[in-house]
Amino acid sequence: MPKVGMEPIRRKALIDATIAEIGEAGSLDVTVTQIAKRAGMSSGLAHHYFGSKEQIFLAAMRHILRSYGDHVRGELAKVSQPKDRLETIIAASFHPLNFTDEAISAWLNFYVYARTTPDAKRLLEVYGRRLHSNLMSNLIQLLSRRRAEHVAQGLAAMIDGFYIRHALQENAPIRSEVIAITQEYLRQNLAHPKQ
Repeated sequence: MPKVGMEPIRRKALIDATIAEIGEAGSLDVTVTQIAKRAGMSSGLAHHYFGSKEQIFLAAMRHILRSYGDHVRGELAKVSQPKDRLETIIAASFHPLNFTDEAISAWLNFYVYARTTPDAKRLLEVYGRRLHSNLMSNLIQLLSRRRAEHVAQGLAAMIDGFYIRHALQENAPIRSEVIAITQEYLRQNLAHPKQ
C-alpha cells in the first residue's frame, strides 16, 4: 500500500534527479532508469508519476522556470525604482540558486529540446515573454518605447547568452563578472538614451 503524502516528495526527488543527471551527462541522453536510480526508486515508479521521459524532462523544466520566476518576483518585491528593478532582474537571473552547473546544463539542453518539442517550446516562450515584460515595464519608464525594446532585447540576449557560454566554455566569466558586464550594458544604455 502506498504511503500517503509520498507522491509530492517522490516527484520532487525525480525532478531533482533529472536535473542532476542532465547536468552530469551534459545532454538529454539519460534514461528513466538512471534518473530513478539517482532518486532512489524504481523506473516503474518514475513512469507511474510522470508517464514518460519527455514528461519528466518537462516537469524538470517547469521546476527550473518556477524557481527562477519565484526568485525574481521575491527580489523585485524589495525594490521600487525602475533602474533598481532592472538591476535586480539581472542579479536574480544569475543568482546562485539559478546559475548552478546543473541548472545551466539543463537550460542549454532545454533550449535545444524546445526546437523539436512543442510543450518545451511553449515553456521557453512563456519564460521569454515574462523576461521581456519585466524588462520593458521598467525600461519604458526610462527610455522611449523603441529604445526600450532594443535594450530589453540586448539584456535578454546577454542573460541567455551567459548561460550558453557557461555551458560551453571553460573560461566563461564568473557569476559576479557576468552580473557586472550585464549591468554595465544597462547603465551605458540608460546614460545615453538617445543613441
